[in-house]
Amino acid sequence: MENQRLRLAGARLVDPSQNLDRVADLVIEQGRVLGVDLPPQQGEQVVPLSGKVILPGLVDLYAEFREPGFEEDETIATGSQAAVRGGFTAVACAPNTQPPVDSQAAVEFLLHQAARAGGCRVWPVACASRGAQGSELAEIGQLVQAGAVAFSDGDAPIRDPGLLRRVFQYCGMFQRVVLSFPESPELARGVMHEGNVSTVLGLKSIPAAAEVVAVSRDVTLAEATGGRLHLTHISTAGAVEVLRRAKARGVQVTASITPFHLILTDECLRSFDSRYKLRPPLRSPSDVEACREAVADGTIDAICSGHSPRCEEKKVQDLDLAPFGAVSLEVALAAVVTHLIRPGHLSWLQAAERLSTAPARILGVPGGSLAPGSAADVTIVDPEARWQVEPQQFASRSRSCPLAGQELYGRVVGVLVDGRWRLSLLE
Repeated sequence: MENQRLRLAGARLVDPSQNLDRVADLVIEQGRVLGVDLPPQQGEQVVPLSGKVILPGLVDLYAEFREPGFEEDETIATGSQAAVRGGFTAVACAPNTQPPVDSQAAVEFLLHQAARAGGCRVWPVACASRGAQGSELAEIGQLVQAGAVAFSDGDAPIRDPGLLRRVFQYCGMFQRVVLSFPESPELARGVMHEGNVSTVLGLKSIPAAAEVVAVSRDVTLAEATGGRLHLTHISTAGAVEVLRRAKARGVQVTASITPFHLILTDECLRSFDSRYKLRPPLRSPSDVEACREAVADGTIDAICSGHSPRCEEKKVQDLDLAPFGAVSLEVALAAVVTHLIRPGHLSWLQAAERLSTAPARILGVPGGSLAPGSAADVTIVDPEARWQVEPQQFASRSRSCPLAGQELYGRVVGVLVDGRWRLSLLE
């Protein structure tokens, strides 16, 4: 049955790679896209999808699967299943593990576990420095040979500008992008955004400058070396302005943002609830507005899940002691539908570009397109379906989600990877 010709019929087909947004039939065979609105053929399987939206399979630029070392938070199997439930057919997996992903064996382990899981595609992101310690360059060439698609020290910014310069130079030799978490550790020693709310609550704060300084430095080094830079977690108006000016100068820089930083503000921390303790922190309403505008106009290229699971035992501590992080793979698309598409901040075509086409292009991996000949990685969404976020029902091992209890629009009802059903909630 896997090789049978499949017709996904009558859905709204949204594909930025072809500038396509109309009701159409998508035809799939042998794991590849054959085309749109091809003549019917005897024996093909027809799946009626009136009222649904078909997107190129979502591609996540940054998620932590935590295995090996932190399996209490997440495993490659549970993370992969969470990704599929959220509509993601491919995930760039951050190297925040123990040991970190800084060897060929570690990359191969990740790929082996992902193949066993049988969920989404997993693209390994390897450490830029040995052990993600920021002191010595990792074996970039060997890691590329093993299958690394990008390089990053995860949420540990490389403090040494000399080392970061060499990372850009070496990654450039292998046509790989450097993913940088833009934060100055010396300035980021609090638990929430620095502003009126942190002052009232008396909590240690993280100023916007912690991000702006780091973005400025990373952009400068990327420009000096001709390297490719991707900023994984933009959250401030100041960083947006630096990014906008850098792009105008022709710097090879792209950026992404999580849905949480487009819809929530630092006001959430008035509850002292560790679900809202994120990194970067939730920012001010003016920052959120600036970031929304930047996503709409393409200054911020992509929306990533920022999935950073931490188990319940860790998150139930006092705010000062609880780790940063939240699960997001299973709510990211619905959050975009509810808070960005329905209010008119983004069109479906723009959302598909930010969640699928742009991430695949930035990583240099297959995906993000439903053009003829493309791998049949497909996400099917019911845009009008309403559902309540119940973290206890998540596939993820962790439960801390800032949107818990919210009612969202947009449920993923079908996912295909290479033309094989990974999720089907269709009647």
